[in-house]
Amino acid sequence: PAAAPRATAPAAAAAPAAPAEPGAVLSPLAGTTVSVAVSVGQSVAAGDPLLVLEAMKMNTDIRAPQAGTVSALHVAPGATVTEGQVLLVLS
Repeated sequence: PAAAPRATAPAAAAAPAAPAEPGAVLSPLAGTTVSVAVSVGQSVAAGDPLLVLEAMKMNTDIRAPQAGTVSALHVAPGATVTEGQVLLVLS
């Protein structure tokens, strides 16, 4: 008789995600970037709106988790993002 197939997890799922850089703001969901309210070099306070993501016809506001300065911006309006993707970095 043939050997039973073994279920294997994809390599990406087996390895833990690389830790995000300090100050990284991660996407809580997969979706599309609707708008970006900040630019590199801009100072933000905790709770300030950073950008809006759309998934399944619903908009989700992404707000600053802490005060800081936007040191990197990794998305633009219309960009598709995945859950856990770095959207921007605050320093």
